[in-house]
Amino acid sequence: MDKLALFKFTYGLFVLTAKDGDKDNGCIINTAMQVTDTPLQIAVAINKANETTKLIQKTGIFNINMLNEETPFEYFKHFGFQSGKDVDKFADFKDVQRSDNGVYYLTKAINSYISGKVIREVDLDSHVMFICEVTDAVVFNDVPSVTYTYYQEHIKPKKKEQVNSSGKTVWVCKVCGYVYEGETLPDDFICPWCKHGTIDFEKKTM
Repeated sequence: MDKLALFKFTYGLFVLTAKDGDKDNGCIINTAMQVTDTPLQIAVAINKANETTKLIQKTGIFNINMLNEETPFEYFKHFGFQSGKDVDKFADFKDVQRSDNGVYYLTKAINSYISGKVIREVDLDSHVMFICEVTDAVVFNDVPSVTYTYYQEHIKPKKKEQVNSSGKTVWVCKVCGYVYEGETLPDDFICPWCKHGTIDFEKKTM
């Protein structure tokens, strides 16, 4: 089986924001979609290891920020390469406002946001899928939404090939560049930076 076939799906990239009390957090996700029109419902899948998951499970509300093609790489680093368990992602991040549900939405680098309220939760082992009703939606501009392919080709910095005569085997995350050293990558390994699984790692000899 060639798991690379899964990369042929068309993925968007979003910042999912949530809030519980004084705690705000947000993370990068690539799985969000409309599932019904009447009633208007969406589905969002997120890794259980994310701090944002816990906030949504507790409060049942969130915002999906639709990143556009003008999004700088710094946004992906800020929301995707660090954990809300360790840092306050909004401590020095000022380009936000509160929506009617009290959750932050970004004021730059997005073309719209959608507010959701969870009505059902589905356990998917490593991830949780939230089925949600849309409670609000706002459009700001017509800049195209950024896709996973666009991110890889136009936003993510190109890394120079590393040359090393050690012959060491490593696994490189194709999403964020994290390097795992070892001959074998554990089947249940999750990237500590971007929370992607083994399917997004490429084996290399350095």
